[in-house]
Amino acid sequence: MARDSATPGQVGIGLAGSFPPADYVSIAQVAENAGFDAITVFGDLMYQPPAMVLGTMAAATTQIHLGVAAYSPWTHHPVEIAGQVAYLDLASQGRAFYGLVRGAWLDQLSIDQSRSIAAIDDTVQIVSRLLAGDTTGYTGEVYSLGEGLRLEYQPQRPKVTLLIGTWSPRLAAYAATCADELQAGGSANPDMVARLRELLGPSQRAREVGICLNAVAVVDDDATAAGRAVRAACAPYFDVVAGLDTTLEVDPELLQAVKNKLAQGDPAAAGQLIPDDILRRFAFWGTAEDIANHALEILDAGALRVEFDTPFGLTTPEGLRKLANEVLPRIRTMQN
Repeated sequence: MARDSATPGQVGIGLAGSFPPADYVSIAQVAENAGFDAITVFGDLMYQPPAMVLGTMAAATTQIHLGVAAYSPWTHHPVEIAGQVAYLDLASQGRAFYGLVRGAWLDQLSIDQSRSIAAIDDTVQIVSRLLAGDTTGYTGEVYSLGEGLRLEYQPQRPKVTLLIGTWSPRLAAYAATCADELQAGGSANPDMVARLRELLGPSQRAREVGICLNAVAVVDDDATAAGRAVRAACAPYFDVVAGLDTTLEVDPELLQAVKNKLAQGDPAAAGQLIPDDILRRFAFWGTAEDIANHALEILDAGALRVEFDTPFGLTTPEGLRKLANEVLPRIRTMQN
C-alpha cells in the first residue's frame, strides 16, 4: 500500500544469494534485531535460489518481512513460483512477499523475452489462483493452468504481497492494476519516486501502490574508501538501468565505456568512469550520516520503502553492523 505522509517509511536490506548458508542466519538476525522492516533476496542470474536463502532466514527470525525481489517468469514457471511463495509464507508464518520482473542478463540464455508483460500477467493470475485455492483453471497467452489443479497443501494465506520491479512505462502501468508495490531496482534517485508515481497513473488503484527503491550501499567512516568500494559493486547494475532513468541525462558514450570495461571483466575500472553526481543516483555510499540523509531524501519524496543492498560496507559483516547500529537509528530519529 502507498505510504501515508504521517507514517514513517520502511527501511530494508537486499542481497543476492552468494554467501555460505550459515551466514544467512546471522545476517537475518542482525537485521531483525536492529529493526529493519524487510529483507529481499534477488533472483539475479546464476546466484543462489532466493526462496531457499529466505527459507533459512525464516527459521532464524520471527518478525521481519522476507521477500524474493524478484522472480522472472522466463526462468521460473508460475506453478513453481506459487509453490516457493507458498512455502516461504508458511515457513515465515505470513511474513513473505514476492516480486516479478522481466529479468536482466537473460540474453546469455538465449531466452526470447518479447512477451514479458503477458508472461508476468499469466504468472500473477496463476499464482493468485493457486494461493487462493481456485481450481477453475486459467488459459493465458504464455502460461496456463489446467482446471482442477491445486496445491496439495494448505497455504498460510490466500494472498501474498506482490511487488513488480520495472523501469518500463508499460509494465508500470500494468503494475497499477494488480501490484501492491512497484520497485525501481538499482535506483537511489529521489526523483524516481515521482516518476514511478507518474507511470502508475492517476487511478485510485494506482494511488494505493507503494513505491520502493533499492541500490547497492557501502557505509564506512572513510567516505573516500566507501566511494571506491561502491563503484565495482554498482557498475554491473548501472550498465543495465542507467539508460532507463528518464529523470537524468547520462552520456551514451559513458554508458558504452562502462559496458566495454565490464565486458573486459573489470568492474572496478568500469565504476571509476562514473561521475560522483551520476553515481549517487544509483548507489548509497559514504559515512553513516551521508547514507541516512540520502535514504531520507527518498522516503521524504514519498517512497514506501528504501533498501540498502550488498556489499553494505568494505566487508559485508562490518557494513551490516554499521547499517544496523549507525544508519538505521539516524533514519528513525529523523523520522520522529
